[in-house]
Amino acid sequence: MSATARSSGCTTIEEALMAEVSPGRARQVPLRHALPRLARDPLGALVHYANEGDGEIVQLNLGTFRPYLVTHPEHLQQILRDRVTYIRDGNSMLWRSVRRAVGDAILVTEGAQWESSRDTLQPLFTAKRAETLVDRMAAAIAEAVDALDAPARAGQAVDAMTLMSQIVCQATTRVLFGRKIPLSDALQIYAHLGTITRTMVPRLLAPGMPYWVPLPGDRAFRAAVQGIDALVLPIIRKERANPGDGDDIIATLCRPRADGSRASEESVRSDLIAMFSTANETTIGVLSWLFPVLEKHPDVAERLYAEVDEVVGVGGTVQRAHIPQLRYSRMVLDEMLRLWPAGWTIPRTAVGEQVLGGVRIESGATILVSPFATQRMSAFWERPDVFDPQRFAPDRPKRQYRYSYFPFGGGPHQCIGQYLFLLEAPIIMATLLSRFRFRLGQPADLTPRIGASLRPRSSTLTLLRRDSVPAS
Repeated sequence: MSATARSSGCTTIEEALMAEVSPGRARQVPLRHALPRLARDPLGALVHYANEGDGEIVQLNLGTFRPYLVTHPEHLQQILRDRVTYIRDGNSMLWRSVRRAVGDAILVTEGAQWESSRDTLQPLFTAKRAETLVDRMAAAIAEAVDALDAPARAGQAVDAMTLMSQIVCQATTRVLFGRKIPLSDALQIYAHLGTITRTMVPRLLAPGMPYWVPLPGDRAFRAAVQGIDALVLPIIRKERANPGDGDDIIATLCRPRADGSRASEESVRSDLIAMFSTANETTIGVLSWLFPVLEKHPDVAERLYAEVDEVVGVGGTVQRAHIPQLRYSRMVLDEMLRLWPAGWTIPRTAVGEQVLGGVRIESGATILVSPFATQRMSAFWERPDVFDPQRFAPDRPKRQYRYSYFPFGGGPHQCIGQYLFLLEAPIIMATLLSRFRFRLGQPADLTPRIGASLRPRSSTLTLLRRDSVPAS
């Protein structure tokens, strides 16, 4: 029996069927409850209302903005696989800030423009091609980790987020962007994107506020966008003037398309920033949880170190053949993706009046799809708040619902870089752990900071070379 039938108190099959064919209203969360809870703790509020609704569709009254929170995997599958009825609307309240940062990019658009960008970039991110990049990526990561020897020997504390940013940016700029973006520029771009994600938060929490009303962070947001343009536009103009036959993202975006047309400078800029953000933000954001997780869970840390020692060896070099053998590493990674997915919310807009889960959805309504909420629901996960990589063990029973776990989204808009991420992230983990143990400068805190992606609280760490410090 559906959630709608249960909530209506149906006791017979006839009554249940009547509930199915007579759409009703979603359960309402009044303004006096929804607004304070969301303002105080947006992530906790989403999980609270998801669990309280037990998979039913819930409408949140936020004044002039009344989105529907959809959390049941069956409903999510219907939404995410349908890019005609439930669309990404760049003009909607929740997408507007993203669009101001990246323009009409592959992350925001629909229709012909999205299809053109997707068709152009998709061949760069297939599983087969991702496999061909492993050796280059492993070499770039190893070189970046080599640079950590100096602070480790000196006993110098380093910022954990900066460390991960340098490793990931070096790998992506070399492998995906053909060394056309210098590492120093890449780190500046990433810093600007970090400013953008922080300063978007007031707009995300007040989606109905018009842009002529200033909010905290607006000025820094604009400065960050201008800073990015100052770095990437000269690179784009140089490449467009003499597009090569390279297999990197910049060359691919600047070359004429199959039909002879060329993307505009603005379109190239938008897709380039979107791909730079996705390639770096997803990996940095998820792997930023590695150190606090291992500090909080020493049993997980020891098992992870034991696997790396067995497969790679202390101080060893990660190779392509090692990746399938790093099974526990993949389980740890999957659990980090469950608890702290790169995209914590995926808004959609209903095109025309719809019926979803027995609930009437009005035309133009905003639908909140949240991997963070669904992946922490007690209806679909045992002990959902506990970090437990064993739930992803190969011998565990298959999950009942495909969309109870969807850290990369789903359907046509599923993240095109997921295959590359699932190769890059284990290489980074194994390379770091084969060479170093670490000591956090502050107690580990697994409370996420909200932004475009989820991050742990900032922390420093001291790296301890494994060839000179006994295991503890």
